[in-house]
Amino acid sequence: MSTQHARQLSRRRFLGGLTLASTGTLLGTAFGSVAAEPPPETTTIRLVQIPGICIAPMYVAEELLRSEGFTDVQYIRKEGTAWLYKSLASGEADINMAFVAPFIIHVDAGDPIILLGGVHVGCYELFGTDQVRAIRDLKGKRVAVPELGSAHHVFLASIVAYVGMNPHKDIVWVTQRPAEAMQRLAEGQIDAFLGFPPDPQELRAKQIGHVLLNSALDRPWSQYFCCMVAANREFVHQYPIATKRGVRAILKAAAICAVEPERAAQSLVEGGFTKRYDYALQTMKELPYDSWREYDPEDTVRFYALRLHEAGMIKSTPQKIIAQGTDWRFFNALKKEMKG
Repeated sequence: MSTQHARQLSRRRFLGGLTLASTGTLLGTAFGSVAAEPPPETTTIRLVQIPGICIAPMYVAEELLRSEGFTDVQYIRKEGTAWLYKSLASGEADINMAFVAPFIIHVDAGDPIILLGGVHVGCYELFGTDQVRAIRDLKGKRVAVPELGSAHHVFLASIVAYVGMNPHKDIVWVTQRPAEAMQRLAEGQIDAFLGFPPDPQELRAKQIGHVLLNSALDRPWSQYFCCMVAANREFVHQYPIATKRGVRAILKAAAICAVEPERAAQSLVEGGFTKRYDYALQTMKELPYDSWREYDPEDTVRFYALRLHEAGMIKSTPQKIIAQGTDWRFFNALKKEMKG
């Protein structure tokens, strides 16, 4: 059996195993609207797969995307997070879910990316050694990120700027793959490491370091979307029905992650998106995947645009970023459509 066929079979078993209550609440409300809409202008949709599993709704959405009329659902595999944003900007990918701040940087640079809506709050956790007890203690310290310009680097630069430090001068950035960075943190060769699931779960399991910041719990970061949905501008303009259907599938999947964490975690494992069911389950239970109903995506863009401006990473004002790089029509319509 091919991997793709096995993945499709897994998704069908996953959706078929949803409880009656969750199916009616999360999926049934929108089915009438789906049937009443014209079919998507394209039956192909391309997304980017990265190692992190906090963007689980994008993977759980695979069979939901098929139910929206996409017969060819492609997950382009890329190493690192920076490629995700570049793929969307270049048109290699159509739509994706990821940390909001790098999207803003690309919009500031004039790249054709449109932010469409929010999905969940939090996922990043910052771990430090015993010598680091607060964010300001990072001054002059060695902090590991996968690469400069990665989502990890951009987020931590925002945090550092927020507490009055200069991310360009006050931090010694060390570029390392997450597995190597976690080992070096354990050995005391670096002072801090920022990771998203499943890395925090592994650090806690191995009792490496201690948590300095949890973006799902600690203010102000917990008050804004972490991961949002964005698309290539040409895709949105050329295929508005497909865009709405794509966003709807991801939001349905987020709701499923919130109420059926065990099945969502199993789906990630069976689909080949992660190996550890226990880490996946922890992630599903710890992250507020239903927060898209409550938070304002424009507030999030405004907040992070200000932070990135403070960090010297963008030149545009929040108002310019919102005007040039956002379109909330689909998200606002879906929030009304998917009440529950």
